[in-house]
Amino acid sequence: MRSMASSSETDCDVTVSIVSHGQAGLVSALLRDLANVPQVARVLVTVNIPEGPFEIPWNLEDRIEFIRNQVRQGFAQNHNAAFARCRTAFFCVLNPDMRLPENPFPALLRHLADPKLAFAAPLIKNPAGGVEDSARYYPTPIGLLLRLAKLRDGRYPLGNDAEACRPEWVAGMFMLFRSEAYRAAGGFDEGFFLYCEDIDLCARLRQADYDFILSRRTFAIHDARRHSRRDLRYGLLHLRSMARFFFKHFGRLPRHLT
Repeated sequence: MRSMASSSETDCDVTVSIVSHGQAGLVSALLRDLANVPQVARVLVTVNIPEGPFEIPWNLEDRIEFIRNQVRQGFAQNHNAAFARCRTAFFCVLNPDMRLPENPFPALLRHLADPKLAFAAPLIKNPAGGVEDSARYYPTPIGLLLRLAKLRDGRYPLGNDAEACRPEWVAGMFMLFRSEAYRAAGGFDEGFFLYCEDIDLCARLRQADYDFILSRRTFAIHDARRHSRRDLRYGLLHLRSMARFFFKHFGRLPRHLT
């Protein structure tokens, strides 16, 4: 991983939250990437189900803490519980299946010099180098039907701006928040379980006059695990969360921003 940090950027402390669901191998690989990121002051790994061992790089040993759940919790509960331990100016939600071939934090922190931004996210690519659909339009019942029919995929166009785009929502595999904005929004809604927490938080942030961006200055790699497309149980959880989102935000979604 290349080093890209200036002295001012290394002073910006970040707490990273990762939740592992039997993914010790993936988490261990991600920890090797994070160990070389000077902006990361602390890594909180929530072990959601019994597993292990994790491989901890020597230069991360004094910056890592494990939270071991007695009862399995959802995405929102786990990251909110981690945030309760956050004492830094920035809080990063990171999926276990992310990899960092370069250090994305300096670029994201430069964006977050704008006090109107609640969070910044990097461009997400798949292992083959293709751009993932992490920037998206709000889901609608008709849009879901069109997606199932493979007539529309819901991705938001990245446009021609070399710096960033402002999609309607950003998928939650990598979100670098201002801690004050995350706190003001009340974090993720724990009424959801595994799905739609990211859509809901993006909508609530815009309703509260915060903005957020997907940066084109930097990227991360996501080896997507689409459980809801292969497992009926995950698919039903996805549908239940989507129904909750539609009910909660019916007629209240913020207007489209360009």
